[in-house]
Amino acid sequence: MAHPARFRVVACGRRWGKTELGKVALLDTARLGGSGWWIAPTYGMADDVWRSLKGSLAGLWVEKDETRRRVVLPGGGQIQVRSGHEPDALRGAGLDLAVLDEAAFMPEEVWTGAIRPALSDRRGRALFLSTPNGLNWFHRLYRLGLDPLQPDWQSFSHPTLGNPLIAPEEVDAARLEMPDRWFRQEYEAAFIEDAGQVFRDLEAACTAAAEAGPRPGARYTVGIDWGRVDDYTVFAVFEAGRRRMVALDRFRQVGWAQQRDRLRALVERWRPDIVWAEANSIGSVNIEALQQSGLPVRPFNTTARSKGPLIEALALAVERGEVTLLDDPVLRGELAAYTLERLPSGLYRYGAPSGGHDDTVIATALGWLGVQRMGSPVSFA
Repeated sequence: MAHPARFRVVACGRRWGKTELGKVALLDTARLGGSGWWIAPTYGMADDVWRSLKGSLAGLWVEKDETRRRVVLPGGGQIQVRSGHEPDALRGAGLDLAVLDEAAFMPEEVWTGAIRPALSDRRGRALFLSTPNGLNWFHRLYRLGLDPLQPDWQSFSHPTLGNPLIAPEEVDAARLEMPDRWFRQEYEAAFIEDAGQVFRDLEAACTAAAEAGPRPGARYTVGIDWGRVDDYTVFAVFEAGRRRMVALDRFRQVGWAQQRDRLRALVERWRPDIVWAEANSIGSVNIEALQQSGLPVRPFNTTARSKGPLIEALALAVERGEVTLLDDPVLRGELAAYTLERLPSGLYRYGAPSGGHDDTVIATALGWLGVQRMGSPVSFA
């Protein structure tokens, strides 16, 4: 807050307190008669900050415009909350302070094309607040602030635990539940080069050879991702005791009845304890028919809430060397291309790149879910 640099870059962990920092900076600027903007990545986040800002002001304004999300304080200072969703809409204002919230999740044009020129006539200041998002433009600005030859810039980094209101045991629990690089980015504010890559160390993980049939006394699980025309149907078979993938069946352009027959043959061969199958849309009809014929098939409803833990469990097992996957080029390629994107809202989006497939990824994750759940009640929502 007190540093004299015009441009301050703060890379901080989740829930560190960046919103409060930004609000105080804007209020100080407006109290002295200045003009400040808060720029959020999305309209929804802008609405959240607008409500929070009004609560902090507690009515201490002389003018309030709900449509423009703008308040004028006694003395003429003003604050406006804007969205960076359309950078061109931010042009034209003269500013004393701009607060860019979750800057790493905005287009670079918000800064270079709109906000930076708006600061020129008043020699305004900027405060960049964000959790890192790989080595993008926010990282470049952060590096400027580390350069002693750039006196206009200064960078700061603070982990989540810098906030004394966050319980250390909560952060410790997250460390155990998340792959290491995601934890370091989200909680320790580390800039990770491959932050979007979900599965790492695949050369070490994908070493198993396919097996023709079950070993005496071994227990098996199967994961299924259904497809029909463009997508593939994939059956992934795991041996639970060795935590090892032993078979992978991948095909497409096969009718539903033939797909069910193919699964029955696979179940007859491997005798799995449980088969986890994706139930969304086309899967539910197949699952119902298979259950009626006595197969141990359980539905998995893939939602934004359930997909994250499913994928993260497999990624964590791969990273820690707890699972061995087949040395299959399609499987290895899909795993390597699978990405994680953290949205400005804080939610995550997993998926294959545009035009790619993730059928073997989902089937493998469901097969691994079966290994994890072996011997325990089926209760996954």
